Amino acid sequence: MGPLIQLKDLDFLLYQVFNAEQLTEFPRYQDHDRSSFNSILDTAHGIALDFFAPHNAKADHHEPTFDGKKVTTIDEVKIAWKQFADAGLLCAQHDYADGGMQLPTLLNMACNAFFMSANPSTVAYCFLTSAAANVIHAFATEEQKAMFLPSMLNGRFSGTMALTEPDVGSSLGDLSTKAIPQEDGTFKIKGQKMFISGGDQDITENIVHLVLARIQDAPSGTKGISLFIVPKIRTHADGTLAEANDVNLAGLLHKMGYRGTTSTVLSFGENDDCVGYLIGEAGHGLKYMFKMMNEARVGVALGASMIGYRGYLESLTYAKNRPQGRLPTDKTSHSKPVNIIEHADVKRMLLAQKSYVEGSLALCLFAARLIDEHQANGNEDSAILLDLITPVVKSFPSAYGPKANDLAIQVLGGAGYTREYPVEQCYRDNRLNPIHEGTFGIQSLDLLGRKLWQHHRLGLVLLLQRIQQTLEASTSEEVAPLAKIFKVHLNTLQQTIAVLGQSLHEGKVNETLANSALFLEIMGRVIVAWLWLEMSNKALMTYGQSENHEDISFLKGKLQAAQYYIQWELPEIEHYAKLLMQFDMTCSNMQIDWF
Repeated sequence: MGPLIQLKDLDFLLYQVFNAEQLTEFPRYQDHDRSSFNSILDTAHGIALDFFAPHNAKADHHEPTFDGKKVTTIDEVKIAWKQFADAGLLCAQHDYADGGMQLPTLLNMACNAFFMSANPSTVAYCFLTSAAANVIHAFATEEQKAMFLPSMLNGRFSGTMALTEPDVGSSLGDLSTKAIPQEDGTFKIKGQKMFISGGDQDITENIVHLVLARIQDAPSGTKGISLFIVPKIRTHADGTLAEANDVNLAGLLHKMGYRGTTSTVLSFGENDDCVGYLIGEAGHGLKYMFKMMNEARVGVALGASMIGYRGYLESLTYAKNRPQGRLPTDKTSHSKPVNIIEHADVKRMLLAQKSYVEGSLALCLFAARLIDEHQANGNEDSAILLDLITPVVKSFPSAYGPKANDLAIQVLGGAGYTREYPVEQCYRDNRLNPIHEGTFGIQSLDLLGRKLWQHHRLGLVLLLQRIQQTLEASTSEEVAPLAKIFKVHLNTLQQTIAVLGQSLHEGKVNETLANSALFLEIMGRVIVAWLWLEMSNKALMTYGQSENHEDISFLKGKLQAAQYYIQWELPEIEHYAKLLMQFDMTCSNMQIDWF
């Protein structure tokens, strides 16, 4: 088992790039300091290494089973869940009064990074529960909170979100699950949900489903959707269990990866006896659920980053220790083979992986920093900027984490294609991330069709302000040439936005959005390139005068990865921008009968 992450990299990102210690100036986090942060990180790292990583492959080989009555998971999953819950990590961000640590999102995400690298399928139960608890904490009544929250935060109950239906997919406005009002204020829920991660298991005493449904006679479309708490087992006001709630498992789905997490088809109300509790106001279900969905999107991004990161580290270790072949200048057949990391093309594949996964992790932590600035300090600008970049945060790691894993397999060659090495599982696990919580195409439509223009483009203005601050600091001989290249492509982004904005203003919606995926690709590459400039500047400030070999190597590695990304990856946006600004309709004009 290789390392889960380069600890020096995580420390650098937290304390140098995103200034975690500054968060302790906010009243909510004033009881914390760097020492307490590091103590919690050490605890998370230890639990991830000892209780999650060892059964990652076993959970993949022995996925959950269903005998028609009961789901069975391997014992190690239950033990890992208990360790996570007992350490207080399910409620780390919650108030002290609720048993939480009032931990900043930035630090909580750093803790989660260990688990995502160690065992993404087992920790999915934990993260889904935390996210569901956050929705209940934010929008439910005091009675509902008292009934469910304590047991979710201490690990007795788990949580899920039940959105997708067999015939609906991502088009939630078309969902058909019904909620029938009852005289006691509850609702009878009836319908079927599909692809519900963690929808059934034998890990916890109860499962609390957050279910989107349409109240009887509510309008069609998204405005008619409400959100309900639907426990698997009915729960008394004091949290004790009552009878079953007519929530039935129709079957398990068998996935390419992420096999340790159950993926379920659930039937609600087969016997017309499934009780649900309305959260908040009727018709506002999607608004409430978006809290969990947006949290899940950042979580998916972190998972994609860390599975990619784990594969990168595994392939790096292999390349350093696998002798094969000789350099082109060595014509001696009897000379000693070099380790494959000496070969230029292997260096290319490793450098690409490094640029993708370290850039992706920085992107996720930047989003976490924005969440803290908004939630703990009331900074509305941070919320507006976060809203703009959320499609990028979800999509870039989800696209490039699997690309990193693909390269990791290639570095290992034939060994990488076998289950004896972990990189093939990394790829299979990571391939889910471009699909769930909004595909690349859906996120691109959200970005170009809506979020870019909200608040009179204030989100874009705020992003450009932060980019400009980085450019003004990029004066060193190492970074200035990269900043010069970056400015050229930043200008291309701005030109593209101007052209597309004018087109939308003229009512050419279909033409403008036809290639929205290209625009999301451009935004992702520009933002990640900016983060590489920022990391380069901070690395020079931190380690530029150090004489320590490890510090010097770390600095040189950051600068080289930044150079690779800005000189090799960023310029590809010029072609994408050209297609966008010419409103190329090659794909849209393809006729169904021509396929």
